[in-house]
Amino acid sequence: MKLPRIRTILLVPLVLFTLFYLAGVVIVATDDRSVEALKEPAASHRVIALFGASGTAGDGILKAALADPDIGKIHVITRRATPRIEQGMAAGKVIMTLHMDYLDYADIHEQISEVDTVYWAIGISSIGADEETYGRIHVDFPMQFIKEWTSVNSSADLSFHFISSSDISEDSRAMWAREKVRAEKSLFGFADGTNLRVIAYRPDYIGPTEEEAHIGQNLLYWFFRPVGAAVRATEIGRAMIELTARGSSFQNGTKVSTSGIVRYSDAYEQRKSSVTRDN
Repeated sequence: MKLPRIRTILLVPLVLFTLFYLAGVVIVATDDRSVEALKEPAASHRVIALFGASGTAGDGILKAALADPDIGKIHVITRRATPRIEQGMAAGKVIMTLHMDYLDYADIHEQISEVDTVYWAIGISSIGADEETYGRIHVDFPMQFIKEWTSVNSSADLSFHFISSSDISEDSRAMWAREKVRAEKSLFGFADGTNLRVIAYRPDYIGPTEEEAHIGQNLLYWFFRPVGAAVRATEIGRAMIELTARGSSFQNGTKVSTSGIVRYSDAYEQRKSSVTRDN
C-alpha cells in the first residue's frame, strides 16, 4: 500500500520541473525582441586583440573573428598555440604573441598600441580555485591590462569587451560570483569618464564550437538552450563584433545577458547576409 504514495512523492518534483521547463521553453520561443538593424556604416575594427583564445569562449570568439571580412588583423595574446590560432596564422590574419605574465604587459606594448578593440576571454573554473587565485585572474589581470593599454594607446575611442557571468551578486555566498562583480565594478569604475568603454557579457552556459564540443557538452547545451540559458562560444564572438560595429551607441558599463548575446549574434548574421545579397 505504501508503493503508490512513494511513487507520487517521487513524481511530483519531476512533474513540477517539467512544467517549469516547458514554461521556460514557451517564453523563449515567443520572445520576438529582435535588434534593430544597423543603419549607419559600421565602426572601424580592422585590427583587434584577443586574449584567452586557447579557452572555450576564446576559441569561439576567434572563429567568429576569422570569418569576419571586416577584421583584417587579429593580435592573439596567448600562453599556447591551438589549431584555430595556427589556422589563423596560416591564413595571414592572426599574429600570435606568446605571453606569460598577465600582470605585466610591457613586452606587448607595440601590439596593443595599434588596437582600439580588445576581446577578453581569460578565465578559469572556480572549482578547486582559491579566492586569491581566482581574483588575481579575473580581476587583477584585466585591470592591469586596461591600465597599461590606455597608457600606450591614445585612440579617442577604446572598447574592452570581456566575459563576466550571469546571476552574480556582491552579496552572493559563492566566491566566484563576488569576484565577477568586483571585476565588473573595478573595470567600469576605471573607465568611467575616460576614452575607454568596458562592456560585460553575462552568458549562462557557454557551449564550445560545434567541432570542439564533446557529447556531454552538447547535451548540456541542448538542455539549456530551449530555456534561453545557453549560447555557443561563436555567438559571443559575433555579438562582440556586432557591438563593436555599433560603436559608441553602447556606453561604458553596458551588460549583455544571454538573450542579448543571442539577439546581437543574430543581428550580426543578418547584417552580413544583407551585405552579401547587396553585393
